[in-house]
Order: sequence, then C-alpha cells, then structure tokens
Amino acid sequence: MRKLLFTSLAAAGALALPAAAQAQDTTKADITIGASVGMHDLGVDLGDFDADDGEFDDFDIDDTAEIYGVFAAADVPLGESLFAGVEGNFHFGSGPIESEYGVAGRLGFRTEGGSKIYARGGYQWVDLDLGNLTGVDEDFLDENDIDVMDVGGDYLVGVGVEVPVSSVVLRANVDTIAFDTLRGTVGVGIKF
Repeated sequence: MRKLLFTSLAAAGALALPAAAQAQDTTKADITIGASVGMHDLGVDLGDFDADDGEFDDFDIDDTAEIYGVFAAADVPLGESLFAGVEGNFHFGSGPIESEYGVAGRLGFRTEGGSKIYARGGYQWVDLDLGNLTGVDEDFLDENDIDVMDVGGDYLVGVGVEVPVSSVVLRANVDTIAFDTLRGTVGVGIKF
C-alpha cells in the first residue's frame, strides 16, 4: 500500500512539474551533471537469530558499503526562491552492494547566494552481492548458482543541499530506502 501511495505521489509530481514549468515564461532549467561517493548502511537485522545456538557460528554480515557513481539533476524555478526538479543516479558499490540506481523528484528553495536546500522522494533499486554481504565462500555460492541478488526497489526519501562555486556545484544528501537503510553521499557537479 505504501509503495502504491508513494508511486502515485511521484507520478502526480511528475505530471505537475511540466505544467508549473510552462507557466513560467522566463523559466530556464538548471541542469547539473556530476560524480558522487558515499556510504550505504543496509541495516540488516538478524532479529532473534542466535549464532551460538546454530551451525552458523562464523556467519558474518557486512551490511555497509562504499558507493561511487554519477548523478544528473534538472530543476526549474517555481517562483522567487522555490524550485522543483528531478534527478537520477547510478552507483557501483563495494562489499555487499553490487550496484544501485534510481530516480527522485526534488522540491526545495534557493537562497540568495544560490545554494539549494531540498527534500527528495523517488524510487531506488539495489543489487546485492551475497558473498560479500554474508561472508560465505564464493565457491559455495557458485556451486549452488547463487549470484548477485536483485533486491528490487523501494521508495527513497531524503534531504540534500547544493552549494554553487562558480559553475561547479558541491552537494550532500542523506537518504533512506523505505526507512530500512541509511545512505549518505557527497558529490561535485558541473552546471549547464
């Protein structure tokens, strides 16, 4: 139900964005393309699992990964300081994350100096590497045809800030996927 609600809200925002942009005669899209790095804590919870009672004494969950990749964002003004936009990202990961990618809508305000402070919401997909996540030997996984696990996707919500320095933009974001993970990224981009 939550997925349907967030997907509906994202679709409504996507439909409203072009109408708002068209209403502005002097609207110029603010486009930024760049690179980002960060940490993604998957928040793996073993619940009541007790390694001492089972045969998994050496079961080691490594649920934090460094991520590095690219992003692209486009924003349009909705007035003096308010803006709305959309952004996409693709990241490779280390450790338990093979890759992740997603799209999000942005809504925020621009300060007099040009900095942007925004909230964002969208959808993020994460592909996991089970060997790195669990510490299980890769030969065992290969013998049993267990490979990268596509976790699928879920809604993403977060906040961010972008600070312009000439035509370069420095940015930082903190996000969560379905309130199960914590993801922080920093990046540098070029404005077009």
